[in-house]
Amino acid sequence: MSVFLGEILAHPALAAADPVVHPEGVMADAQPVRWVHSSEVLDIAPLLRGGELLLCGGITLATATPAKRGDYVRELAQRGVAALAIETGGALPEIPADMLQMAEEYGLPVVELRKVVPFVGVMQAINSMLVSESVGHLQQADAATRAMAAELAHGAALDKILGVLAGITASAVKLTSPWGVTMGSAVPDGWNDGADADAGEGTEDDDGIAPGGHGGFYAVADGTVITVDIPVRGVLMGRLEVQVPGAADAALAQVAGERAVDILGLALLQHTPPGLHALAGAELMRAVLNAAPEWRLEQLAPGAGFPTDSPAVVAAIHAAAPQELRGAVENFLSAQRIPCAAYLDDTELVVMIGLPCTETAGERRQLLESLKDLEGDHDAVIAVGPLAGGVAEAAWSLAEARRALEVRQIQRRNASARRRHPARGLVVLDAQDTAVESLALTCLDASSREAFVNRQLRAVLEHDAQRQSQLLETLQVWLDSGCNTAQSARELHLERQSMHHRLQRIFDLCGGDPRGTGRLAALHLAARMAGLP
Repeated sequence: MSVFLGEILAHPALAAADPVVHPEGVMADAQPVRWVHSSEVLDIAPLLRGGELLLCGGITLATATPAKRGDYVRELAQRGVAALAIETGGALPEIPADMLQMAEEYGLPVVELRKVVPFVGVMQAINSMLVSESVGHLQQADAATRAMAAELAHGAALDKILGVLAGITASAVKLTSPWGVTMGSAVPDGWNDGADADAGEGTEDDDGIAPGGHGGFYAVADGTVITVDIPVRGVLMGRLEVQVPGAADAALAQVAGERAVDILGLALLQHTPPGLHALAGAELMRAVLNAAPEWRLEQLAPGAGFPTDSPAVVAAIHAAAPQELRGAVENFLSAQRIPCAAYLDDTELVVMIGLPCTETAGERRQLLESLKDLEGDHDAVIAVGPLAGGVAEAAWSLAEARRALEVRQIQRRNASARRRHPARGLVVLDAQDTAVESLALTCLDASSREAFVNRQLRAVLEHDAQRQSQLLETLQVWLDSGCNTAQSARELHLERQSMHHRLQRIFDLCGGDPRGTGRLAALHLAARMAGLP
């Protein structure tokens, strides 16, 4: 069975901390925990997988701004962390009320540890228990996989193969196409077609695709639904859906579903092998991802519908539901008769998009605008790389797109709270807008960048550090706007007079108004590099 938060909090290693769960009424006995981790880093969320109990000593939270604490809670909740445990007393006498309010809003249980306990000892004791639990799950899942392989070897139908998985997980299982068409299903013996079947109602989107896209799980009325994507030679061919009733072990179902991916992929390959065009596209994108030699890319391109010398761009996409967004992107490009090849690499979706040989720059601009209007409510960031003169430059275009994503993360961390981009929604980035940062990151080492920035902006940086001002951000916005004071004031939410006062202070610190001088370009370059690591 799964290990739940209530059981972990009752363990002697944590019970000694006198834990209290916020908000009141949280069903700790129904919250599964996959692992226990400890960190004081407030940007830890991207390094977690979800399902963790995160232990925090409260030292960094005590000095963090309310906005930073809010980002911390929101990011952990969106990552799927099981619970956040915060030690109070000393530097942090109590958990800030705004943190608890946001945690309740996002559905993140917060555990207040009112006494000091050694986090290392807690992790050793509880993770040992979790490892033992995981070993048992793996053994059961491997037994199921062997039984499924035996059925496949004897030519069994998909329903028969899925029946093995249904039996081991005590759950209803279904295998669908990426578009929601059922290809096979099974239920365990004694499955209640009434109450339990109703648990899945309303859990699919209108097109039949379960939420979560690239695999995952979500709660239903009486249990959990787990989804696992089934690729065949890099092409998504199906999605496994496991409907786990409340009395069954969701952790076992998750492990068994993930272990069954290869067997189900082979079964799908026998029943519905992917087309040659799809295979060629997947092979081409794997070559791009691996930065294969030019001759190899040119060899693979025609089979995927790309003439070797045709212009193209490569987009790197990070999305909450990448497979759902992949369908939207491919449908849009297909409707416009634009050649493309897509590949889902872990949580990153990579798409190569062909462009015409004439009016190429204009077509690329139009593509960027069109992507912003994709149908559906997508939580994603799409970075479109610069124009590649042919498929041989596709890996470079992808590298620039990824660097644009990296720069956006840096800019979000450094920006004031009011200027941060929304955490949710569809954002389309043009990698050409971050060409300066890309050049600095690839051609200058960190010490050279830091020295240049200090030479140009030392007085501004010292002013911000000493007075908690935002002159550097003001200068960045003003320079990026083409020195348009009115536009900068609107973006910074300042009165025009306040904007003029800030600019005058910046000019005094930098040796005068840079407009019309050679210092303008140097200041702009330094301002763009100021936040780079």
